[in-house]
This record gives sequence, C-alpha cells and structure tokens, in this order.
Amino acid sequence: MAVAARIVRTTTSPHANITTTAWPGFLDSWLSRIPLPKWALITVAVAGAILLLLFLICIIRCCCGKKKPKKKERISLCPVSNSTTASLVQPEMEDLERGVEQMRRGKLQYSLEYNFRTQELKVGVKQAVELKAMDSGGTSDPYVIVYLTSDMKKRYETKVYRKTLNPIFNESFTFQVPQAEVPECTLVMQIYDFNRFAKHDIIGEVRLPLASVNLQHVIEQWSELAAASKVEEEQLGEICFSLRYVPNTGKLTVLILEARKLKRMDSHGLSDPFVKVHLILNRKKWKKKKTSVKKNTLSPYFNEVFVFEVPFNQIQNVDVVISVWDHDKVTKNEPIGKLFLGCRATGNQLRHWSDMLSNPRRPLAQWHILQPPDVVDKALGLKSHLKLPLASR
Repeated sequence: MAVAARIVRTTTSPHANITTTAWPGFLDSWLSRIPLPKWALITVAVAGAILLLLFLICIIRCCCGKKKPKKKERISLCPVSNSTTASLVQPEMEDLERGVEQMRRGKLQYSLEYNFRTQELKVGVKQAVELKAMDSGGTSDPYVIVYLTSDMKKRYETKVYRKTLNPIFNESFTFQVPQAEVPECTLVMQIYDFNRFAKHDIIGEVRLPLASVNLQHVIEQWSELAAASKVEEEQLGEICFSLRYVPNTGKLTVLILEARKLKRMDSHGLSDPFVKVHLILNRKKWKKKKTSVKKNTLSPYFNEVFVFEVPFNQIQNVDVVISVWDHDKVTKNEPIGKLFLGCRATGNQLRHWSDMLSNPRRPLAQWHILQPPDVVDKALGLKSHLKLPLASR
C-alpha cells in the first residue's frame, strides 16, 4: 500500500504542473498568431470592456426608468383608494388653483385708515412685488383699480408703471362710508396689466372684508394676490378712438373708430348706439359733436372724425368727454357709458392724454373701458348729463 501511495504521488505531481502551465502557454501561442503588437491588443481589449460596461449601464437605466412610473402610480393611488369619486376630483382642482393660479401672482402692500368723525375710509396703495409677467418680454405694465363692493360704480385707478414687476405706487384714495355700512363692505384691489390695443389682463386681486379688520387704528400690511373673482359685474362696454393735437394750429382731432360689448339697452337685447364728444373748459360746457346712430348693434363701427379749435394756452384746461348713448325715438336717449380725458383724468385716460401731448401731430389710438355716467360727471364736477356746471371753488 505504501508503495502504491508513493506511485500515486509521483504520477500526480507531474500532471499538476502540466495543468497549471498549459493555459498561459496556449494563450501566448494564440496571441502570437494575431498580426498586431501587444499594446494594440491591450487597447482593443480595454475599449471592448468599456463598451460592454456602457451597454450594461444603459440596460440598467432602461429597466429602472420603466419601473419608476409604476411606483408613482402606486403612491398616488394608495391614499385615495378608500375615498369616493368626488374626493378624487376635488383635491386635484384645489392643487391646480393653489399651485398655478395663486402662486407667482405677486404681493400687494396697502394701508387702511378710517376716520370715525368724517366717516371716511382712506385706502393707500403702497407697492407690489414679484408680479406675474404678462408681456412677452417677461415684464408687465401694472396699475391698480380700487373700489368697494357697496358702491362698485365708484372706482379709483393708480398710474400705469411701464415694464416692471415691482411697481411703487404710493397713492391714496378716500371713500365715504357710513360707520353702519362698514361691516357689510369688502375692499377690492385689482392689479391689471395695461395694453394699449387689447383688453387689459388682470394679474390678481386682494379682497378684504372690512368686518374682519380692526379699524380702530391704522393698518398697513402685505397680502398675496389671488385669482380674480369669477363673479361677473355689469359691463358697459369699450370704445376705441384716436387723439391728435397740433400745437401750432391749435387743432384737436378726435377720431371715433368703434365700440364693442356695449350694454344691452333695448328689450330685444340690442342697442342703437351713437357717440357724443364734449369739450369742457374750466369745468364749463364749451363745444360738442356727435356721430351718426348705428341701429341694432352692440359692436358699432363709426370711423367718424371731429376737429376742434383749442389754442395751445388752453389745452391744459380742457377735458374731452366721450359718451356712448342709446338712441330711442319714443323715449329719451339713455347714456350707456362715459369717460373723460385731460390733465384731471386718471389711469388709462390720463396716459392717453399725456401720450398725445408728448407726441404732437401724431394720431394715437387706444381702447378704453366705459364707466358709469354719474361717476364721470361727479369726477368732472358737473351735474348729470353735463347740464349745469358747479360753482367754482
């Protein structure tokens, strides 16, 4: 047995040496047959390994990318799996309104001061920051409209500030509000983006119920702009006209172009509109002209021009009143809406007038929103329909 063991040991050890040295010898002989230097073979091997690694990474990413949506779907469905269909819809709508509409509209700083003795509410529009960009250039032309829900006909407008998302207004407006009516009023401050040839887009608004405010002291605070209320208010319509003034000749040219979305005044849902152009000098009636009547329409096209002689030394004291009327053969003509331009005007009307004076001999056209006639008459210091001027102060 011992002899057999020795034989086995001596016979196995040579074979072991052969198996350990046969593979390198074979690899060397195989590589020697390839007509390339060793450094080239090494380069090819490394490049192949890199390509293989990239291929594996792509496969892993594709597999992971397909699995991720499934995980998101499971996570989003789990918390609502036991709810009703209504609850499935409502959270999504709230998320859209909060995340898309309310955010990124900006903030408005304002102040409130109520005088209990005179029963006047003074509203200060301070400034706005981080407003939503409404123009293609990434800016806006903001201005603010301020009114109370108890008297929506009385509205104030700030000046228009060009190409800014952080306007500083620093304007104040006074409302006559009896103390007993204060809890029933809501203060509305709407920020619009000015556009000369199109409808002004609303950026956002702040609605502040006065019942929730302590008016015993002056209030100054910031509020986030919210989406505009969807409640439709009475719309009187819009009118487009151009102004042109030549200082040398003293000629003021008013071109009435068209109107749109006028208020329905007749029983059949239409109107018979025409336009009056009044010139007021030093708060007194001076000159007037009117267009022809357009039958059965809420969007009349006039294209009628009027020329007034206004000396240059009087242009600063002149107000141009544009009013749209509904013609009626049987009863009295009724005013649809009105606005006035001049140095005493505010908002878009003042901007249009200022642009005309700064660009002599050049006609400038612009759309304007019609306002309630009594509001315009009160701002002019005239009685209803411009019949009698008030006594000079």
